[in-house]
Amino acid sequence: MEKEVLILTGAGQIGMAIARRMGYGKKIVIGDKSIKNAQAIEKIMNEAGFDATAWETDISSCRSIRSLVEEAKKWGEIAMLVNAAGVSPSQAPIETILKVDLYGTAALLEEVGKVIKPGGVGVTISSQSGFRMPALTAEEDALLATTSSESLLALDILQPENIHDTLHAYQLAKRCNEKRVMAEAVVWGKRGARINAIAPGIIVTPLAIDEFNGPRGDFYKNMFAQCPAGRPGTADEVANVAELLMSDKGAFITGSTFLIDGGATSSYFYDL
Repeated sequence: MEKEVLILTGAGQIGMAIARRMGYGKKIVIGDKSIKNAQAIEKIMNEAGFDATAWETDISSCRSIRSLVEEAKKWGEIAMLVNAAGVSPSQAPIETILKVDLYGTAALLEEVGKVIKPGGVGVTISSQSGFRMPALTAEEDALLATTSSESLLALDILQPENIHDTLHAYQLAKRCNEKRVMAEAVVWGKRGARINAIAPGIIVTPLAIDEFNGPRGDFYKNMFAQCPAGRPGTADEVANVAELLMSDKGAFITGSTFLIDGGATSSYFYDL
């Protein structure tokens, strides 16, 4: 019997937390570059009563994304997308960050947007980093928003000589995520579907722990220590926002990015 399908990309704590909120009664297809990681999440979810299957997926490859979408279509109509795939500034070089976090998200939203069912919905995980970089020009924003995914990495703004370091690349990627979600909301809307982004701050996950132990570790620890909330967040707190956005209560919300960072961005700019 066919079921509605939820595609989850990125076999990590945030993606799994959201899938546990929204994936009951659905077929959950988990895509991750590491099939072992995808299978680990598959096992956890199936043992909790869900219906999940793992699929090796590299979102830096459009061919791999299309393979994931075709696998998902075998199980039924694609009703939901949760994109939690990504790498951090301490985990990867500039080129990889741009291919995964920037290009990969753009390509995934394009491909799923072609097949998402009417009434379908998606969330993609961005980052507070997109809010910290100085404003781009209106033309640069428009190019990040609307350039076809296959041409994105050829933009002048994304050339190596214009990117200072891995953190700058990450900030550009996350700014692009926000702009892509705005543009894709128009495309998805023509199918009667919605897409939004969530921009978390410091959320305790293996990725965050890599950052804590990386070259900017002291900066990140101080960030959440000094923010109004006074602590890092949890994957379930991100899932709280995703549940709103992906449920009928969020029916009038699309094309938006929701910052959930305990006030860290506010503190960054306006700590008086």
